[in-house]
Amino acid sequence: MRELLEILEKNGRTSPGELASILQKSEYEVEKDIARLEKEKIILSYGALINWEKFGDDRVTAIIEINLTPQREVGFDAIAERIFRFDEVRTVYLMSGSFDLLVIIDGKSLKEIANFVATRLSTIEGVTQTRSHFMLKAYKKDGVIIEDEEKDRRLVVSP
Repeated sequence: MRELLEILEKNGRTSPGELASILQKSEYEVEKDIARLEKEKIILSYGALINWEKFGDDRVTAIIEINLTPQREVGFDAIAERIFRFDEVRTVYLMSGSFDLLVIIDGKSLKEIANFVATRLSTIEGVTQTRSHFMLKAYKKDGVIIEDEEKDRRLVVSP
């Protein structure tokens, strides 16, 4: 089962036939395994990793560190759920260390993200502090090198 998940994590478009061949199972068994993994919410979604910058779509991505005061009986969960329900929010993690939540959001501009943080995030009861970091350039994402143009790194030798 682990091998199936690892293959799908690298390439969610691998066909059941290819998976069956790799895993030495029948196509029916592979489809049954995938259906079970989806039903049990082990496989959550299938997606493509897109280089939006190369496509010409100017987006701004920000990482927001948030400090919270936990709520009685629910801790951080209720505030985290309120935050992850915003459409702008791509990712939310509960963290250890100097801040409680790490939130990754997308916007059309720095101003749009700043407005979102000022009017929607920082006004949530229990949010005590936010720190915003704007991503300037992606080199590698989810294990994939973004601009992988192999360069000739040999030194030029002249007589």
